[in-house]
Amino acid sequence: AIEHSDVCILMLDATRGFESQDANIFWLAQRNRKGIVILVNKWDLVEKENNTAKAYEAAIRKEIEPFTDVPIIFVSALNKQRIYKAIETAVEVYNNRTKRIPTRQLNEVMLPIIENYPPPAIKGKYVKIKFCTQLPTPMPQFAFFANLPQYVKDPYRRFIENKLRENFDFKGVPIDVYFRQK
Repeated sequence: AIEHSDVCILMLDATRGFESQDANIFWLAQRNRKGIVILVNKWDLVEKENNTAKAYEAAIRKEIEPFTDVPIIFVSALNKQRIYKAIETAVEVYNNRTKRIPTRQLNEVMLPIIENYPPPAIKGKYVKIKFCTQLPTPMPQFAFFANLPQYVKDPYRRFIENKLRENFDFKGVPIDVYFRQK
């Protein structure tokens, strides 16, 4: 079912917490590059204090690191609490997954960020990123063209991914960032 979907809604039992089977399903959906929404069901049965929801959400985000940009919604199917919000969020994640960013706008936003925070020099070689574009794929994939793409390491790749999320709202969707030879 995960392979044939665009957005996966992972429903957890609030009384049991985020179990290993939930984690396996989450990572399977993430590996298949699907949009993900996490629903915490039976929220009406949990004893609540001041920051119960925030603490619960923080615990889930800690389990799914580094992919923490996933919407988490607390619902109760029995009381029909926040059911429509769950569907609206799934549609929003689908729209984020199919979103296209014009190359001009992408370059106007990302190139100044890259200029201010360039990739670190490795072995005395400086990586210069000149141009970026979104690839024509069903999910968000971006190509950054550089003079020495083999020297761009994972921490900088994650930095670029976070800046894309920050500026273009890709909530709940995995992003692929590629560095290619100019």
